[in-house]
Amino acid sequence: MSAISVSQAAVLGVVEGVTEFLPVSSTGHLKITEGLMNIPVDDKAVVAFTAVIQVGAIAAVLVYFFKDIVRIVSAWFRGLRNREERYHHDYKFAWWVIYATIPIVLVGLAAKPLIEGTLASLWVVAGSLIVGSIVMWCADQMGRHKRSEDDTTFKDAMLVGSSQILALLFPGFSRSGATMSTALVLDLDRVAATRLSFFLGIPALTGAGLYELKDAVGAGVDVAPLAVGTLVSFLVAYASIAWLLKFVAKHSFNAFVVYRLIIGALLFGLLGTGVLNA
Repeated sequence: MSAISVSQAAVLGVVEGVTEFLPVSSTGHLKITEGLMNIPVDDKAVVAFTAVIQVGAIAAVLVYFFKDIVRIVSAWFRGLRNREERYHHDYKFAWWVIYATIPIVLVGLAAKPLIEGTLASLWVVAGSLIVGSIVMWCADQMGRHKRSEDDTTFKDAMLVGSSQILALLFPGFSRSGATMSTALVLDLDRVAATRLSFFLGIPALTGAGLYELKDAVGAGVDVAPLAVGTLVSFLVAYASIAWLLKFVAKHSFNAFVVYRLIIGALLFGLLGTGVLNA
């Protein structure tokens, strides 16, 4: 029997699609939603399911940034064949994305039991939401927002990519929040920080989803819930990406900071009163 029904999968798909690329923690929101629907957050099937439906959100990124991705990948292949092409920024950027993905892959494999065990607690999510909010606010205030996407360097990519480890170890911190905050501290403007977060998330999240696919099916999650959750997350994530890029072009991240603080405090309250089980 599946640990998640089709209707529950649809709800979780909406939550995933809305929150995956907003700096509010998709993992945190998924765990909260699962708790409210009495779905055991530490169940192996549930953990695998949430990783798999991320592929839907990643597919939305691939579609939305299709032209950019084709340009970067084409530059990479040209550079492999032609030495002169290796000076092109897109060629170098492709390698940076690859290198920047290595740290999170190594940590993810090494710390998998801990991530799916002790660190899956909603108490960790609540604390990470609040701590991540403070980090994001400080980063937005410190950053000078003067560097564009064309100004990114290998150092930027490695630091931003490695910051994804924070969200991996502390669900609730937010992968987008960690990467965007790091990019802001490095003085990238908000749009550049957001786009860099998108591109660096593609390999890591896609790999995690595919890696967990066999476990999701083997752990008792039927194909139907997986398909529904993934499709819904794709559709909702596409709209979310379009909205976020327009929003950050004209606004600071303060709205997300306040929202995260409220959700974190609310979660602490629900856990403290026994409404939710950690």
